[in-house]
Amino acid sequence: MVLCVSLPAYPFDSPLSDEAVREAYFLGQRHDASFLAKYIKFLPPPKTGPHISSITFLTPFAQFAQFSSNYVGNYSAQQALLDHRGHQEFVRITVEIYLTNSYGALIPNPAVTRSSSSPPLIPRHYDFWRDFRVQVSDGHQILSPSDSEGRPLYRCGRYGPCRPRGGGCHRFGIPRQRLRLRFHHR
Repeated sequence: MVLCVSLPAYPFDSPLSDEAVREAYFLGQRHDASFLAKYIKFLPPPKTGPHISSITFLTPFAQFAQFSSNYVGNYSAQQALLDHRGHQEFVRITVEIYLTNSYGALIPNPAVTRSSSSPPLIPRHYDFWRDFRVQVSDGHQILSPSDSEGRPLYRCGRYGPCRPRGGGCHRFGIPRQRLRLRFHHR
């Protein structure tokens, strides 16, 4: 699967100009996250296999607007400019992967060698997302992020235990360029 992302230049400029920081500040101060919709791509579920549910591509502009939205009251555009100065800018990419009926939370126990029609099931490892490789390229070469991490995603019932529902992979420190994402599952 390949996703090509290109956004208007203004929110993608880096380093952010003072004008762009002010714009991101005011956008965040609206406390309306609907602007993030243009930074998230939702994908349909597959017929089989894991569901690559969404890909979020946050530019420095979008990240600073999110940062600004965390403040209510005594936060000004001038303080936003001061907070941003010296702040390292990068693109943050998040890929959410959900379990499905064909790629579920329970898997056959590989340690059981007996041939049975239904081997005992064990929980899929909580960091199954490590089985997925996300590649980011500029169309010519693969770019290496300065950092990457992931986390399990759980669905918790009102009265029952939390159950795994998927995982999220994060890629940090990607230079601002026209990027292509590739997903590979081992």
